[in-house]
Amino acid sequence: MYQTALKKTPLGETGLEITRVGFGAWAIGGGDWEFGWGPQDDEESIAAIHRGLEQGINWIDTAAAYGFGRSEQMVGRALQGVVERPYVFTKCSLLPGPGRIVEHSLKRDSVLREASASLERLGVDAIDLYQIHWPIPVEDIEEGWAALAELKEQGLVRHIGVSNFDVDQLRQVQQIAPVETLQPQYSLIERDIEQELLPFALEQRIGVIVYSPMGSGMLTGKMTRARIEQMSDSDWRKRDARFQEPRLSKNLDLVDRLTAVAERHDTIPGAVAVAWALRHQAVDAAIVGFRRPDQVDPILPAAGLELTDEDLIEIEGSAR
Repeated sequence: MYQTALKKTPLGETGLEITRVGFGAWAIGGGDWEFGWGPQDDEESIAAIHRGLEQGINWIDTAAAYGFGRSEQMVGRALQGVVERPYVFTKCSLLPGPGRIVEHSLKRDSVLREASASLERLGVDAIDLYQIHWPIPVEDIEEGWAALAELKEQGLVRHIGVSNFDVDQLRQVQQIAPVETLQPQYSLIERDIEQELLPFALEQRIGVIVYSPMGSGMLTGKMTRARIEQMSDSDWRKRDARFQEPRLSKNLDLVDRLTAVAERHDTIPGAVAVAWALRHQAVDAAIVGFRRPDQVDPILPAAGLELTDEDLIEIEGSAR
């Protein structure tokens, strides 16, 4: 029903041709930090990456913050000996604080240190896309962005972008150096960026890769109240409003609609959720988190799934 080769698309004006689904490495950072996903087996992480590459995914998105280095280490291990290396995207600005709580820094020296440590963990000569993870502290975003521009000039990173920035912040840092890419959260349950951010990115020809298109697992079709109750205390989602009432019931109703559409297309609800995010003309690609190799294959059809008007009406019935 679907083509075997994953669809590719230009990422903004970077010159990179990326698959419309990328490997998200947040969860493989494990649970031993503030925004961890619970226990994670490193060998399963590496096997998941290898399966993604075998199936044609040509980019991986990680961050120094994910497990405070653990995710990057797993990516680096997985890429050892790989002949056709995928593009590697990572991020800076979140540092380990006391009790494995996140601290923010966009100071130049901190950014340069983070880049050096990421290069070492990843085992690459240059990072294909380096991104500011969060625009915090706001008073330092110009200093942080100038540091990324400096790293690009040095050849240590090939392209630079930002994550979680708003339009005003994009305009602010564009005075220093062009913003090549933007990484916002986007899903059926997080649609705020449709109003200003995506139109601005489209107008400015900024490449857009969205994260959490399945709502951090909520829209996979496998999330239930019982599963949420059984989540590890080290899984950040247990404390997230999307996984609690009153939003939980609304989100599970949305999953029922996704399931009905998925059955028509002989696929799974998560793939439909990803395809929904990819349908926006400003979105180049979506980051999908995989923790085990068996999770990879069912989602990949989303890269080529064309949703009909009927599908969209059913899905979006009361999505807002």
